[in-house]
Amino acid sequence: MEMLKSFVYPPPPSMLLNGMSVVGLAALAKVGWSEVTGNHLKYSKFASSSTSTSPKPQKQPLGSISSRNGMLWVYTPAFLAASASFFVLPSDDLRFLLLKSALALHFFKRVFEVLFIHKYSGGMAVDSAIVISSSYFSSTALMIYSQNLTLGLTEPSFDMKLAGVVMFVVGIIGNMYHHVLLAKLRSEDGKKEYKIPKGGLFDIIICPHYLFEILVFWSFFLISQTIYSFTFAMGTMCYLIGRSYATRSWYLSKFDDFPKHVKALIPFVF
Repeated sequence: MEMLKSFVYPPPPSMLLNGMSVVGLAALAKVGWSEVTGNHLKYSKFASSSTSTSPKPQKQPLGSISSRNGMLWVYTPAFLAASASFFVLPSDDLRFLLLKSALALHFFKRVFEVLFIHKYSGGMAVDSAIVISSSYFSSTALMIYSQNLTLGLTEPSFDMKLAGVVMFVVGIIGNMYHHVLLAKLRSEDGKKEYKIPKGGLFDIIICPHYLFEILVFWSFFLISQTIYSFTFAMGTMCYLIGRSYATRSWYLSKFDDFPKHVKALIPFVF
């Protein structure tokens, strides 16, 4: 326990935060496992896919919307929450400012990509949009709230916020770079069908954008050093591991010439 206190702030005096730390991690891990077993969140290439129990495409209970509108729905509330925190919870604490800035910049980037970079061809199930948007919005608000509760407390012995800033910059640049490569792949001939991505880390893993997104969420933990940000980073990683596994399986099933040496998420390993 003493070793743990060297890296994170003590648990906050909040049943909400402590409960959501456990519930959020468990929920994201479950959703990640569902991706592995074939029960996908319905967006991107899995927007109209079948489930592990039914080989036919499933009708969405709440209907579908365009991918662009769905992704705006997913990212905009979290961006607004992060932006509003500068006014709702003003503070000159450096760690708090860095966390709020990183969250706002990350979700601003995602909204910018939706509007100006990504090329969409399918739809998104409304229920999936609700789940993902709620997760991003609540986690952003709770990370900020958790950080607010640390103000005035003794800092952890190991200050990791500088490492977090470096990891954030690497993660956000790497994520955007590979999103641009995906967009260029579709704009080469004007067609919107899927192709095997190439360039950058796509030559060795099929989901480098997920790998860099994982770095972004771990950077939030390194900047904040709170228990909630740790559990959300862990949960997000579990989900994206499952999603990347499902994505590689999808490419293997659709393309006979998919290179077998290309892994899902971790070069040469997984």
